[in-house]
Amino acid sequence: MRRTARLLTGTALAVTAAGLATVPAHAEDAAATGRLEVHPSSVVPGEEATVTASACAEDGSAEGDAGAVGSGRFPLAPDTPGDEVTGRFDVPPSAQPGTYEIVVTCGESGRRVTGDLVVTLTPAREQVYPRGSVKTGVGGALGPDPVQTAAGVTALAVAAAGGTWLLHRRARGDGI
Repeated sequence: MRRTARLLTGTALAVTAAGLATVPAHAEDAAATGRLEVHPSSVVPGEEATVTASACAEDGSAEGDAGAVGSGRFPLAPDTPGDEVTGRFDVPPSAQPGTYEIVVTCGESGRRVTGDLVVTLTPAREQVYPRGSVKTGVGGALGPDPVQTAAGVTALAVAAAGGTWLLHRRARGDGI
């Protein structure tokens, strides 16, 4: 038993150490590649989306690919020198609802940065979210009538006490 526990503990420690050893590498990769922002993040077919990539600032230009949503390739250029690169594309009216990956390839370095674009049928400003409770016919514990709630709790307590008393008598052999 102890040998199994030691083996499992040793394995868990080894896996944890290996996981911690790889964290800085991923953090460096994320810092090196930068980020890709898509504005707005949720669009309706036929609207325009803007893509901003900070990873390609040193290259000065980049090429975007929105082929997944059906828009094709588009150029990205810096707004101000040494800053992020920005590009725009139109989401085609035939685009289906879903989440699509937008890919940007930096000019000279060839780095690839990705981001997500969500296509919906309803504009974000017009989306309606449900409010309130669902009328199922089943009351809650804190219903509108505290007297009924107290009566229910009392009935449950009496049933539990009676059941416990009967089980106790049966276990002693007194019968019912």
